[in-house]
Amino acid sequence: MARYIFITGGVVSSLGKGLASAALGALLQARGFSVRLRKLDPYLNVDPGTMSPFEHGEVFVTDDGAETDLDLGHYERFTGVAARKTDSVSSGRIYSNVLEKERRGDYLGRTIQVIPHVTNEIKDFLKVGADEVDFMLCEIGGTVGDIEGLPFFEAIRQFGQDMPRGQCIYMHLTLLPYLAASGELKTKPTQHSVKELRAIGIAPDVLVCRSEHPIPEREREKIALFCNVRKDAVIAAYDLTSIYEAPLAYHAQGLDQAVLDAFGISPAPRPNLARWEDVMDRLTHAEGEVRVAIVGKYTQLEDAYKSIAEALTHGGMANRVRVRAQWIDAEIFDREDAAPHLEGFHAILVPGGFGERGTEGKIKAAEFARTHNVPYLGICLGMQMAVIEAARNVAGVAKAGSEEFDHEAGEKRFEPVVYHLKEWIQGNHVIARKSDDDKGGTMRLGAYSAVLDASSKVAEIYGATQIEERHRHRYEVDTKYRDRLEKAGLKFSGMSPDGRLPEIVEWQGHPWFIGVQFHPELKSKPFAPHPLFADFVRAAVETSRLV
Repeated sequence: MARYIFITGGVVSSLGKGLASAALGALLQARGFSVRLRKLDPYLNVDPGTMSPFEHGEVFVTDDGAETDLDLGHYERFTGVAARKTDSVSSGRIYSNVLEKERRGDYLGRTIQVIPHVTNEIKDFLKVGADEVDFMLCEIGGTVGDIEGLPFFEAIRQFGQDMPRGQCIYMHLTLLPYLAASGELKTKPTQHSVKELRAIGIAPDVLVCRSEHPIPEREREKIALFCNVRKDAVIAAYDLTSIYEAPLAYHAQGLDQAVLDAFGISPAPRPNLARWEDVMDRLTHAEGEVRVAIVGKYTQLEDAYKSIAEALTHGGMANRVRVRAQWIDAEIFDREDAAPHLEGFHAILVPGGFGERGTEGKIKAAEFARTHNVPYLGICLGMQMAVIEAARNVAGVAKAGSEEFDHEAGEKRFEPVVYHLKEWIQGNHVIARKSDDDKGGTMRLGAYSAVLDASSKVAEIYGATQIEERHRHRYEVDTKYRDRLEKAGLKFSGMSPDGRLPEIVEWQGHPWFIGVQFHPELKSKPFAPHPLFADFVRAAVETSRLV
């Protein structure tokens, strides 16, 4: 039976609960324990799949097709444990489940209430897979005191009472603000946050205190006294130069030891931190730098492309170079020539996205990379834009475009080289979709296999001819244009096992130009960089040497 660690936050949002959870998971692994991490989000969306990236950042996709919070990406990158549908739940999903049961009559006519019906549904979610790991780390989104989060706080309070004594602990993340005028850290916000938590019946066992300045011993003692925690369970969390420093930094502050002490696990196994020492060595002792342009449409919020940014960093680690990524709004190229903005970069990456806005700029970025022999990686929509560019400018399909853009405009303006996928095979099942279906959860989601041409560059990069990658899209490149495009030099080097859906394209004769329909960034880790990103950065290094 797993031991449970519930991670909550207070004072302000965006303190780094997800990062602290992921780092703690990595530290427990370093001591030989198995872990799984989960996120409980209070928002009423069933999942973040229909949220704008400006609202919520990137949507992280699991192998089994769940659209989840970006914190699950942190969990995977730090622990290497593949997330599942059962690792993410929102208030919307919980209430939806409860209401479906009520409509079916499962409650036998009883009045449905937050307690016990909603809280029981949350507790049932927490119990899934409890016999699979040593530790289950569950992060509660938002901050204590948020009205929408109250059912989750009540559920984890009840859960702690339901479980055997010593089976659950609570870790609370707070802020210690520094007042420059008085030159001191203030502990009162942390005290009030813990008071709020205790008012709903939860007493924290470990306090993680975010601070821009060292916490004096006197303040640490004060926090421990007024918040009723052991002094060695008051953990300082300082700003870091890299998120990948977090496991080593938290270990130095004693977080993993404080957690094991709270469970009464003694003597604790000694940690093996060699993995994270190597990660930091590669980060801090880079032997060069490459500049990569990311031409996208959500560039105002870097969290919209969080996994891509991290995967580029991992690719840099694999090559012992620092990747300097610059975000470029694709819409700029609607008004201006792309060349002045892209000259001087060693590689170009065009990420995924939805809708027509900015797509002409992405097409121009693909054209620049093709004609100037600059390494190019197109992901999802970035692959489709590369195919449209090839069709228009090389294969003679002058009006090449996507059915997605005509659907938005309500008129036929393009010859659809990219079309709306209405049917595909998932495992042993045929999945069917219509263009007017609900938006949520209706895309081709999760892990799908691809077969690679043995003579292709991607087969060389992967070192395999069969791969499995994660998808999130509803439009596909039309294979009826394959012959024309391949005669022009754009090779379809990866296909779905049934040969119907293009998964990878690459320009023959180009130093490095690859488009993929899937999202390789979702599987990259600092200690195991994704091969496509590692080789993309390698190609950028080669370009930098030629400049």
